[in-house]
Amino acid sequence: MKYIRQLAVIMAVSFVGELLNRLLPFPVPGSVYGLVLMFLCLMSGGIKLRQVEDVGDFLVKIMPILFVGPCVSLMTVVGEIADQIVPILIICIVSTVLVMAVTGWVAQAIMRKRGDREESHE
Repeated sequence: MKYIRQLAVIMAVSFVGELLNRLLPFPVPGSVYGLVLMFLCLMSGGIKLRQVEDVGDFLVKIMPILFVGPCVSLMTVVGEIADQIVPILIICIVSTVLVMAVTGWVAQAIMRKRGDREESHE
């Protein structure tokens, strides 16, 4: 019963994200709204981590399986996108490098800020 409750919480937040996608005029996917809502609920204490932790861990463990369908779909249309494969690869590589760089900079900024805060408390 615990797992059903946890899955219901996750699905409810995802559903609200999809509703926001339909109601708001911004070109943001419902899943992104759902992730932001879940983050805000967890940070504000509206949802406790223990209320979603077990099912969340399970979903992370099976995440690679969730990519099988899209990969098979991609293989069926590879002939149609063959002309665009170089631009697609360039976009993937550039965006990956940018995400890694920004993530590193943000992590360093957070670590510096925490270090400054710890020094000021001493």
